[in-house]
Amino acid sequence: MMEVQVQIEKAESELCKAMLESDMFLLDLLIHDDLLFVIPDGSVVTKEMDLESYRSGNMKVSDMSVQYADISIIGDSATVIADVEMTGTFMGQPIDGDYRFLRVWKLFGREWKVIGGSSHLVE
Repeated sequence: MMEVQVQIEKAESELCKAMLESDMFLLDLLIHDDLLFVIPDGSVVTKEMDLESYRSGNMKVSDMSVQYADISIIGDSATVIADVEMTGTFMGQPIDGDYRFLRVWKLFGREWKVIGGSSHLVE
């Protein structure tokens, strides 16, 4: 169980790095093709929509500090709750603030991929 926890923590770290660097290769690798993610305004985002926001420069994360509130391993899946202090822009508007993320990871072969999640602004 501890080995899986370490794998999830590593995958989370890689995902945060990919977001900060707009690393399209790493984002593509870590996000499952059938991703569904609910963003703070309630919209549902697919993998292609998410990647396009980074590719186009509409999503720019300039700084991120992550505190993990919970990582739960359930068979070949894991849920992660993270409190994230983030600065950046989305479509030219600031996204500076504290967010709570829920991410669901699933193991495919030897690769962990995000299959779903949500984020919301913590006030």
